[in-house]
Amino acid sequence: MHISEKAFHTAKPFLPPLDDFCKALVEIWDNQWLTNNGPILQRYQQELKKHFETDNICLFANGTLALQIALQGLPIHGEVITTPFTFVATTNALYWNKLIPVFCDIEPDHFTLAPDRVEQLITPNTTAILAVHVFGYPCNLEALAEIATRHNLYLIYDAAHAFGVQVNGAPISKYGDLSVFSFHATKLYHSMEGGLLTFKDSKFHETFNHLKNHGIKNETEVVMPGTNAKISEMHAMMGSLMLKYVDQIIDKKRKIYQQYNDMLNSIPGLIFSPKLNENIEYNYAYVPVQIKESEFGMSRDELYMELKEYNIFTRRYFYPLVNNHACYSETAVPVPLTVATNVAERILILPSYFDLEESEVSYISDVIISLQKKNR
Repeated sequence: MHISEKAFHTAKPFLPPLDDFCKALVEIWDNQWLTNNGPILQRYQQELKKHFETDNICLFANGTLALQIALQGLPIHGEVITTPFTFVATTNALYWNKLIPVFCDIEPDHFTLAPDRVEQLITPNTTAILAVHVFGYPCNLEALAEIATRHNLYLIYDAAHAFGVQVNGAPISKYGDLSVFSFHATKLYHSMEGGLLTFKDSKFHETFNHLKNHGIKNETEVVMPGTNAKISEMHAMMGSLMLKYVDQIIDKKRKIYQQYNDMLNSIPGLIFSPKLNENIEYNYAYVPVQIKESEFGMSRDELYMELKEYNIFTRRYFYPLVNNHACYSETAVPVPLTVATNVAERILILPSYFDLEESEVSYISDVIISLQKKNR
C-alpha cells in the first residue's frame, strides 16, 4: 500500500461558506454588541427552540459549563450513577458539584448504561442517573425512565454526541428530565464553542440563567453565587449559520459510515455496532469499531499505531475508562465494569468528516484490510 501524503484525522470541523460568515460579521460590527444576551443570541435561541421543539432551553459558553450548571441548579446531592465510558468532562462536572460518581457498567453493542446494572447500584444516597448517549447512540430510554421514576431519581442525559438524533419522530432531548449538548468545534454540529441545556420543567429556566451570569437578577440584585458561562454573539452567529447545514452534514456522514461498513464488515474481528431500531433517526456522528485481537490478528493498539504510518490518525475513544484516570482511581466501583473494560480495550474511531472523499474512505479501508491480511 502507498502512503498518503494527506493526513486523515478522526474529526474535522465543518465550516459554512466564508462569504456567509463575513456577511454575518457586519451585523455584529453594526450592533457593537459582543456578548451578554445580544440580538443575534436572542434570534439563535428562537431557532434552537424550534429545532428542539421546546421553549425550555438555555445556552452556554461550552457543554462542560452547561452540565456543571445543570447539576448545580437541580436539587441533586450525594451519589449519581453514571458511566465510566465517556469523556472525562462528564465526571468532572460531578466532582465540581461535590457529587459522588458511582460508575456503572455498559451495554456491549451501543456502549450506553446497562439498566439492569443501574438498578443494582441504587442506594438511599442516590439522587440521579447521569447517562450518556455514547457516539450518538440513544440510551435505553424506556428502561432508564422506568427505573428513575420508580426510585424518584433525576434522569439526566449527556447528549454531547447526539445533536440531530430523533426517537419516535421527536428530538432525543424530549427524554429524561434534562439533556446537555456540546457545540464544540469537532462535533457534528458546532458553534465553534458552545453548550445547551434542554429541560422538562420550566421552573429551572430562571435558575440556569442566573447561574450562568454571576447570579445577577437585575442591576441591583444578585440572588445566587453564579459564574460566567455566557455564549457570545460570535458563537451564536456561527451556530445559527450551522443550523442550515445539519441535514446535509448528517447525510454525508451516513454515506461515509455505510461505505466503511460495506468495505469492512466482513473482516474477521472488526466489529461494527448492530443496526439501530427503525424508530431511531441516527446522526452518524462517529464510526466506532471494535477490534477483537484473536480474530483480527492484531490488537487494537497495534492497528492504531500502524495506521499512523499511513497518515491515518484514529482515536481510542474512550480509553482509558474514567475510573482508571489517576484523579478518579480511588473512586469506589461497587460492581465490576466488565463490559466497559472490554470495550475500552477494543474500541477505535475511524475518520469521518464532511469533506472526507469517497476515494479517501476507500484508501483508509484498504489500508486496514491490508494490515489485517499481513498480520494474520
